[in-house]
Amino acid sequence: MFGSALIVQALGAVLIGIVSVGMVQLSASFESVSSEAEFADAMGPFFAFMAGTLGVSVLIGFLGSVLQGVLVVPVSRSVLNRRTGFKQMWKLAAPRILPLLGVAALLTLGGLLAVAAVIGIAILLFTTMGPAALLIVLPLGLGAVVAFVWIGLKLMLAPAVIVVERTGVYDGLLRSWQLTKNNWWRIFGITLVVAIMVGVIAQIVQIPVSLAAAAIGGVVAPHPDPESMTSTLILTTIISTAIGALVGSVTFAFQASVSSLIYMDLRMRRDGLDVELMRLMETGSDPEGIPGGPSTVPGNTAWPPSGGEFPSTPPGQQPQA
Repeated sequence: MFGSALIVQALGAVLIGIVSVGMVQLSASFESVSSEAEFADAMGPFFAFMAGTLGVSVLIGFLGSVLQGVLVVPVSRSVLNRRTGFKQMWKLAAPRILPLLGVAALLTLGGLLAVAAVIGIAILLFTTMGPAALLIVLPLGLGAVVAFVWIGLKLMLAPAVIVVERTGVYDGLLRSWQLTKNNWWRIFGITLVVAIMVGVIAQIVQIPVSLAAAAIGGVVAPHPDPESMTSTLILTTIISTAIGALVGSVTFAFQASVSSLIYMDLRMRRDGLDVELMRLMETGSDPEGIPGGPSTVPGNTAWPPSGGEFPSTPPGQQPQA
């Protein structure tokens, strides 16, 4: 899990590092601007770098959504204490890559369109109403954030559903919506606590790294000039991005594990998946498959066999697998 997350985080760190160095060098070029025409010419590359930063963020979010579905494989297998290697994980997830790309693209595009719609409405209101539009824009922005969080948590299990239950994009989204029914606040609380924990841990690691990078810059270039400042910037950026990629890999793998365990927990509550897991543990059947999904052994089916929720049983009776 760490290795897979590291690949994505390293890619994002490299791209962000390149954009950051370019932004700093471009900002330094503004010092030589002496006319409005030169300023207008310099703003073109600046906006291009800003768009690049946004593009990198969207790309990392897109790849993260795909990777979240892949990482459910080792988590679901670890429930039965079955080890999963890097190659085996990707082998089991490979048939579901296209649906994962589809759901990731759909969620990313939906989020971008929602943000663009809110910003467009806000600009329109400020253009027509002036400062008074703030009375409408603030509640609108707050409502948009609430709606975004609510819908995001309702659909957060779609990648796991697509991989484990081998559904399509639409069925995966619908299944996630159904699984999270009547459990939204519990999922929100778990997700919020995990996000706070991850954020605090990341800051604890990143702050000393930032201070160390600044100290290294002071030692390497005690009397900075443009060339030494560029070299120092590149050195500190490499150090910061490397540490950031390592920390991001650990935190992402942890968050993906939590999401996968939430999915398994909801399957146990709604489908009686724990009964099937106990059967798999006792019999040792389907050792190379993904627990909770269609079996790789001929003759075995997905759980629950009917494709619906596990039937309720009277108190005192044990459900039968």
